Amino acid sequence: MDDQGCPRCKTTKYRNPSLKLMVNVCGHTLCESCVDLLFLKGSGSCPDCSVPLRRNNFRVQLFEDSMVEKEVDIRKRVLRDFNKKEDDFISLREYNDYLEEIESIIFNLTNNIDVIATNKKIEQYKKENKEQILKNKSKIGREELELEELLEEEKQQEEVRKKEILRLEQEEKKKKVRDKEALIDELMFSNEDAKNIVETFASNMQAAKEEVKQVAPVAVKATQFSTGIKFGRHGQQNFLSIPKIEEGPLYVYEAPKQPVDGPSPPGWFDLDTKGYVKFVETEKVDQLAGGYRANISCIRTLQEAMAGLYHVSQRTELKLTDDCIFHAP
Repeated sequence: MDDQGCPRCKTTKYRNPSLKLMVNVCGHTLCESCVDLLFLKGSGSCPDCSVPLRRNNFRVQLFEDSMVEKEVDIRKRVLRDFNKKEDDFISLREYNDYLEEIESIIFNLTNNIDVIATNKKIEQYKKENKEQILKNKSKIGREELELEELLEEEKQQEEVRKKEILRLEQEEKKKKVRDKEALIDELMFSNEDAKNIVETFASNMQAAKEEVKQVAPVAVKATQFSTGIKFGRHGQQNFLSIPKIEEGPLYVYEAPKQPVDGPSPPGWFDLDTKGYVKFVETEKVDQLAGGYRANISCIRTLQEAMAGLYHVSQRTELKLTDDCIFHAP
């Protein structure tokens, strides 16, 4: 940031740490002194691009790159009119196309691409959607007002909570002071053993702490979120609690057991060592993206080829009808 400076008077932040750089809609920066000098009459032209500017539109530059400032200003100006929501469109595709169109307009205006045609497009859109724009503006205004009210209510509730916590802390401190004074008085004026007095005091304090822990807090039914938003519509709708579902044991994968009474098919290791996989077509690039490998097709083909050699003549678990029993040769 020390290298930043005014392009007109060449003053930098390194030489003048209190230097304030100002930016307007064109995106070119000027220091505050140059702005006051060039825009004495309230309006003038930008020294870099000669765009007509107004003095009251200059603002302090927040970002190091002035083009970011320009894009932010253009984005705010465009979104004031292009204020449709997803609910205003029939499908998600149309809404995405609408957002893409907005980004194209902002990009063109930011980089000075087809500025005249883009501005005509904006004016045409404003004429065709005048009623919808006004409707959405009023809706956004009401939503912002409701949000401000909710934030203000939350702020007031937070202040009340802080005051209550502070009051409880002060009462706790006063109670500790009173207990300490009572202990000192008892040690000074009592004839009992000091050790017994201290032990009794410590046990009483511990018992008081345990009693506070055992007292269950009064259950208060929540009617709103921490942000102040009430449950349901205008606080009239109550949500039912979600029933707790007992979870069963976690799933453990077990490989399927294939009954084989004949010769076993080749395994994964045999595909390369015995040359089975070289008879299968090599996988392509687009097949690799889906997780396909040539050895998968190879081993499946071998298993299917040898499936006819398996026999189950001695299996007792195979249930056949009384009038139809098959025996392997």
